[in-house]
Amino acid sequence: MNIIKTASFAFFTLVFFSCKKSNLNNGSGSGTTGGGTTTTTTYNDLWIPPTVSGTTFNLTLGKTTKQFKTGAITNTYSFNGTNFWGPTLIMNKGDNVQLNVTNNLTDQTTTHWHGFHIPANMDGGPHQIIDPGTTWKPSFKVMNNAGTYWYHPHLHEKTYEHLAMGAGGLIIIKDPAEAALALPRTYGVDDIPVVLTSRRFTANNAIDFTSGVYGDVQMTNGTINAQVTLPKQFVRLRILNGEIERGYNIGFSDNRPFYVIGNDGGLLNTPVEVTRVKLMVGERAEIMVDLGKDAINGTLDLKAYNAAQQFGFPGGEPQTGGQFGSLLNNIDFNLLHIKVGAATATPINAVPSALANNVYWTAADATNSRTINITGGQGPNPFTFDNNVYGFTRMDQTIKLNTTEKWTIVNNNIFGHSFHVHDIQFKIISRSSGAVAPYESGWKDTVFVPLGQSVVVVARFDDFANATDPFMYHCHFSNHEDGGMMGQFLVVQ
Repeated sequence: MNIIKTASFAFFTLVFFSCKKSNLNNGSGSGTTGGGTTTTTTYNDLWIPPTVSGTTFNLTLGKTTKQFKTGAITNTYSFNGTNFWGPTLIMNKGDNVQLNVTNNLTDQTTTHWHGFHIPANMDGGPHQIIDPGTTWKPSFKVMNNAGTYWYHPHLHEKTYEHLAMGAGGLIIIKDPAEAALALPRTYGVDDIPVVLTSRRFTANNAIDFTSGVYGDVQMTNGTINAQVTLPKQFVRLRILNGEIERGYNIGFSDNRPFYVIGNDGGLLNTPVEVTRVKLMVGERAEIMVDLGKDAINGTLDLKAYNAAQQFGFPGGEPQTGGQFGSLLNNIDFNLLHIKVGAATATPINAVPSALANNVYWTAADATNSRTINITGGQGPNPFTFDNNVYGFTRMDQTIKLNTTEKWTIVNNNIFGHSFHVHDIQFKIISRSSGAVAPYESGWKDTVFVPLGQSVVVVARFDDFANATDPFMYHCHFSNHEDGGMMGQFLVVQ
C-alpha cells in the first residue's frame, strides 16, 4: 500500500477541536490534563518490557492479542508472546551474540537490528527474509557503543503493517565506559524505556493500518494513558520514536529543564540542557530529569508539544480524519503521567559534567561526497530518492571500504522526512537552516530533513565489505519505505 502526501496539503485550513476521553480498561488512577478545559483522565500503569540478556537471544514473532480498550480484544503481533512489542535485549559491547528469530506469522518477515554496525547479511533488511515457520540465525560481534537501539520488521511492502500490529523491541548495549559513570541504570526503576507511538482503531477495536498513517490514540510502551511512579532523584528515560510517521516535540508540563545525555549511537560528550527535544521516527534520545525537588506524590507529565509546528512536521496537519488526519494532529498531548515516589537507596542526584570522549568525523575527513535528493510524492507517485523507486536488485550507491564520505540529503519536495542509514553511525555537520541543535550533536543513524532544507552528514564505512549483500538507506516513515522510498548501497573492497 502506497500512502503519500501531495502538494495540495500546503493549503490546509487550520482546524481546532476537542478530544473526548476514551473509555479504557485497567484504570489505575486519575488526574487532570492541561489545556483549555480540565478533564479527568483514567491512567493505566506503564508496561515495562521484560529483558533478555546473555549472548544467545531467542525471539519468536507471532500473532497475539491485547485488551487495549473496553469491549473486543485487539489482535496484535509481538515477540515472545508479550501481546504488543517485545522484550528488551541487553547486550554487552564486545560480545559475540547469536540470535535465533522464529517467524510464526503466516507472512514472510525480517528483523532488522536498527543502528547496529554489523555485516550486511546479518542486518535484517529486506533481503534477509524469514519464511513462515522458519528460524533465521544471525550471529555477530557487538561493536556499537553503549546506548539505546531497537529491532523491528523490515520486509519491503510489509514493514508498515507488521510495525502497526506491534512487532518491535528495544536493545540496550552496555560497555565499561558507560558503566563507570554515575548514571541511573536500574531498569524499570530509575532507567525507564519509553517507546512512543499511536494507533487508530476500528469500531471493533481492531488496529486500523489501512485508512490513515497517524493514530488517534497515543501509546507509551503500548499503554494508553500511561502512568509511572519514579523515584525522587534524577531518572533516565530512554525514548524511542517508534511511530509510523508522527514526530514528537517533547517536554515536561511545567517546562522544567532536562538533560540530553545520548543520541542514536550512544552518549554525548557532555550533557545538553534543554526544555524541548524534537524526535522523529526511528530516532532515540536518552534524557535525565531531576525529580529531587518534587514532593512525594507530586505529579507532572511528559508531553508532546506538537501544536503549531512548521508545515512539513509529521503530525502537524490540521485534519482530524482521513489518510493524513488524526485526533492528535496539531495539538499538545500527554505522553506519560509521572508520580513522584520515594528515592532509591542509592539515588543519583547530579548529572555528570562529562560523559564520553567521542572523536567525530568532519567534512575535512571526507574523501568522497554524494548528494541524495528527495523526489516524487506528487499525485499518485510515491516518494523516492533521486527519482528511483526502490529496486530489490538495483544498487544505488557503491562505497569503497575504509572511506569516509560526506552525504548531503536535499529535501525541496512536499514534506519532511526521517532519513535512516544502515551499517554506520554518522555525524551531522550542517543544516541549511542554521546551526545543528546541540542535543543532536552525538552519533546518529537517523536524521530529520525538513521541507525545503538540506542536511550534511559524514560517516566512515569500515569493517564490513560484501560484493552482493547491500545495506539500506531510506525514509523511516514505514508507509514511505513500503512505497519505494529506499535506496541500497554496497560496501566493497
